Parts: sequence; structure tokens; C-alpha cells
Amino acid sequence: GPDSAETRARMVDILKSAQKTGRMAIAEALNRRPMAAHEATRSYSWLTDCLVQTVLRFATEQVHPLSTPTDSERIAVFAVGGYGRGEMAPQSDVDLLFLTPYKVTPWAESVIETTLYALWDLKLKIGHASRTVKECIRLAGDDFTIRTALLENRFIFGDEPLAETLREKLRTDLFEGTAREFIEAKLAERDTRHIKQGARYKVEPNVKEGKGGKRDLQSLFWISKYLYQVDRVRDLIDHGMLTEEEFDRFAEAENFLWATRCHLHLSTGRAAEQL
Repeated sequence: GPDSAETRARMVDILKSAQKTGRMAIAEALNRRPMAAHEATRSYSWLTDCLVQTVLRFATEQVHPLSTPTDSERIAVFAVGGYGRGEMAPQSDVDLLFLTPYKVTPWAESVIETTLYALWDLKLKIGHASRTVKECIRLAGDDFTIRTALLENRFIFGDEPLAETLREKLRTDLFEGTAREFIEAKLAERDTRHIKQGARYKVEPNVKEGKGGKRDLQSLFWISKYLYQVDRVRDLIDHGMLTEEEFDRFAEAENFLWATRCHLHLSTGRAAEQL
């Protein structure tokens, strides 16, 4: 409506205070139990979901309501990348995919714009893409970074059938039969990263990109997820990829790295990854 800027400002104020309260509560809980990383990363992700979904509801129901939407006026919004996995450090990026059935309609464009402005007002670090199902498949076919991000898609808002179409197409038209090339690309990526980061025993390692860091654990999981379509590392035990003991070591290492990362972000107030 005509007063949408004013309404948006009011909504953003309400969300800002909820965001502040939520963030303080998570940081305090982590302070009390410094190694409770899993709870912290899940909580940051949940808080972000609440903010993003509220903004999307506001954009679609209050600012740009449709009384009789056409088939092309549908949108499905996904969390992708680390946010898609439901794991976030305090300063993590919020990666969103806005999916439309065909090319972006003026309605979808308006919804996306309203949403992004409100999220920027909340000082969230947003990464975003607007694509059709066809474009997702085509771009992810050529680009392993996009493919990896889509591997961790999590539907958070909008048209469920459209979301299902993407998941189905990803499986049949992209993931099936291409595991070998994906694995080779991920291993090559890892080697390049290791050369850049240097030795394993650094006094001030990068906990995200360094050798034996978070990215290495993720690569292991991405490869397994690509092969077996699993959603949790624990499921790899059933596929004989990890023994119970190996899984426990993996979980312990991952928890330690996430805890370190969360504390780094909180103590520096930015996305610091280096000790």
C-alpha cells in the first residue's frame, strides 16, 4: 500500500528488537556452556528462519497481496549453503534462493525486492539468487559452487509443489549419475585450498578453510550426501561409510570447530575465521 515504507519501518523495528533479544539469549547460553556449539548454530539458524519467514509473509500478504494468483505468480524460497544445512555462526551469511516456475513476474520481483530491503535493514548479510527450476539445473550443471549450495537446499517459504519440483529435478536431472565428476571437483578444490592455506600445524590456523578445518569435514559430507542422498552425517553409518567410532570422532571435531568459530565471531563482532 501507499504507507508500505512506514509499515516496513515499523515491522523492521519489531524484528530488530526480537533479533537482539534472541541473539543475546544464544550468546549467553553459549557463554554458560562454551562447547554447546550444536545448540548455538541451530538456534542462530532458527532465529534467522523466523526473521526471514516473517518478512516474506509481510511481503506477500501485506505489501503485495494477490487475490487470484496465476500459475506463474508463485514463489518458493529456499535456504541454501550453510544456512540450508541449518547451521549458522553469529556472523554467517544468509544464502537465499528465490524460485519461480517461469521467468520472474513483476509480482515476484516486487516480493523479492521488499524482502531484501527489509532483510538488509536488519543488517543480515544476504546472498541471494532468483531462478527458475530450469535455470537452477542448467547453472548447477556448469558450476560446482552452485551445485554444492543446491545440495543443501531447505524449503522455508511459499509454494510447496514448486519446491518439490526443484528437489525432484535436482535428483533426476543433476545428481544421478554425476557423482564421479562431483567428487573429483571437490577433491581438486580441497587440494587447491590446502596449498593456499599451508601446513596443518599452524600457530594461527584458519578454522574454516585450513587443513583439517570445517571445510574439510564438509567436503567429506558433501561427497557422501551426493552419493547417498543422506541429510545427516549419522546416516552414513548405515551406508558403511563411517563406523560408530569414526562418526563419534567426526562429531567431536565438528563440534569443536563450530564452537571455536562461534566464539571467534562473538569476540570479534565479525566473521573472523582465523585464530
